[in-house]
Amino acid sequence: MNEIVRAVGAREWDEDVLGSEFPVLVDFWADWCGPCRLVGPIIEQIANERADEMKVFKLDVDENPEVAAEHGIRSIPALVLFSGGVERRRVVGAFPKPRLEAELDKAMASARAGSSWEEDAPDEGGV
Repeated sequence: MNEIVRAVGAREWDEDVLGSEFPVLVDFWADWCGPCRLVGPIIEQIANERADEMKVFKLDVDENPEVAAEHGIRSIPALVLFSGGVERRRVVGAFPKPRLEAELDKAMASARAGSSWEEDAPDEGGV
């Protein structure tokens, strides 16, 4: 991880993610997950490119199973965008950067409009 992509755990969750005044992208992952390792560098690139519009965190599901369960994370990698303490969009699976950026663009538009991902649910699946 770099300085822009930070680890978050159960203790920091409410303040850093749900209480953030900025949109927050959370990468739910685990060290043993091959597709998670594929997506990791892409997430770092996106974090660097979008540092002025969102925060990016990684949550290790093995170290924080209660947070993952609370948010219905059943498969990883799972990328979830929160805004105003509400989940706005979710992408499950390893996708190329252009697809992730397209999903983020939809999510950011949804966050600005105040709708949730359930109203405009993305396709799930990937590698």
